[in-house]
Amino acid sequence: MDGNSIVKGFTTPFTEEMIQSLKAGDIIELTGTIYSARDAAHARMAQAIADGVAAPFEYAGETVFYAGPCPAPPGKPIGSVGPTTASRMDAYSPLLIEHGLKIMIGKGNRSSAVLDAVVKYKGLYLVAVGGVATLMAKRILKSEIIAYEDLGTEAIRRLTVEKFPLAVAIDSYGGVL
Repeated sequence: MDGNSIVKGFTTPFTEEMIQSLKAGDIIELTGTIYSARDAAHARMAQAIADGVAAPFEYAGETVFYAGPCPAPPGKPIGSVGPTTASRMDAYSPLLIEHGLKIMIGKGNRSSAVLDAVVKYKGLYLVAVGGVATLMAKRILKSEIIAYEDLGTEAIRRLTVEKFPLAVAIDSYGGVL
């Protein structure tokens, strides 16, 4: 990661300039609104696109965190929450990226179809460190279920995060960590 920088204060939503300023290996702290969604929610979002049904949130320029948080303990907005293996969403990601999704957060490698879509539509794939779910939950200030409540932990949530630590794994130029 020689030559990569720690970038403080990146706030959602990402602008095109913000996305283009980041390179694979850069470390960022993200503040703002992101959405959590896992496998089942991604399948429903893809089906909604196929059916011409309204999206559960506007994808354009947004960030999705592949996570299924544990129930919130008393007085906390969320339970422990760590990244899910991103390749589980690879069947759906290119379609969502084509429809405006810009930033994805997960762990692990992505398929060549996802890499191609990230480059074509100028997005980013960010990675979160697995195994630190309790610490990550401390960076989430607010959690609200906005869609697919019947999916339980896999429901889509709008999260407000502060200084959420991430690394750029795929940049908008096709650079890979």
